[in-house]
Amino acid sequence: MSLTPMSATEAISRLPEFDAVIDARSEGEYAEDHLPGAVNWPTLSNSERIAIGTLYKQVNAFEARKRGAAMAARNIAAHIERDVIDKPRGWKPLAYCWRGGQRSGSLSLILSQIGFHVTLIEGGYKAFRAAMVENIPVQVARLQFQVICGPTGSGKTRLLLALAAQGAQVLDLEALANHRSSVLGAMPGLAQPSQKRFDTLVWEKLRGFEPTQPVFVESESKKVGNLSVPHSLIDAMRNSTCLNLKLSDEERVALLMEDYDHMVSNVDYFCERLAVLIPLKGHAVVENWQTQARAGQFEPVVLDLLKQHYDPAYLQSMHRNFAQFVTSENLTPVDRSAGAMTDLAKGVYGRHAV
Repeated sequence: MSLTPMSATEAISRLPEFDAVIDARSEGEYAEDHLPGAVNWPTLSNSERIAIGTLYKQVNAFEARKRGAAMAARNIAAHIERDVIDKPRGWKPLAYCWRGGQRSGSLSLILSQIGFHVTLIEGGYKAFRAAMVENIPVQVARLQFQVICGPTGSGKTRLLLALAAQGAQVLDLEALANHRSSVLGAMPGLAQPSQKRFDTLVWEKLRGFEPTQPVFVESESKKVGNLSVPHSLIDAMRNSTCLNLKLSDEERVALLMEDYDHMVSNVDYFCERLAVLIPLKGHAVVENWQTQARAGQFEPVVLDLLKQHYDPAYLQSMHRNFAQFVTSENLTPVDRSAGAMTDLAKGVYGRHAV
């Protein structure tokens, strides 16, 4: 029997050494956030956890533990039959639950009694979360960032994708956040992750980058939709070299019409999102935009949005927040096409790679 406790700090530095990372918490806890690569083996399901909690409060702890033990035993047996029978003797899992208590302890004890070498995170997910948040500034400090700037519709995301295709290191915060980082940036049918999940996804990306090569990232604000970017990362971005992407207004409007096709095809949703701007632009302006949109005149609405709302706010933000924006290198693709972005990415990656 081999059951080894390990601190969260040590565990996150040694994750590749384990054959599996097992999250013994409920499905809901796992969905909110989990360690990189973790699989979910609930010792108690969502509904079982609620039932045991209710029994604990309404009856007593002893009765709750008895019922909980029976449920946990059945669930652990099912996990073993489904996922463990084919594992060799040398299989080495890392396990955790919320605070490193009974749920992961029960699972780990049985796995260790089978003969596996099991490692248990002391303090569970809660300790991992604290260690991970503390480690984000460490990961940020070892990296060099190249910030892709440019007003709305200039193709920043397209350039990031093209850079990634060339082999560049890219941190796409909008992709991790499931949001295009503007009042119209919500992605229909795609919810944003929890703040905890977003933090872990960002940390996971950062720790995978090589410090010898630049990391290309878009000039985001402190928030992407409802999610906050880690402070240390924002600070580093705002003090990094900037590359200023420029497209003509005509190309920007066309690009936005392509990227926001879901709004063009759903006028009611588009008008609903425009209403959010009433406190800033007033009823008359927004209602005029909504009238034009319902008449199918999207291009003039998009151009107005750029010139009256997005561009002024963007310029103020860039000059106020990004120290090296005034000395940024201008990037001018031929047009918005994938081919033009690929050509631009080749040049940018070639000049800025170490």
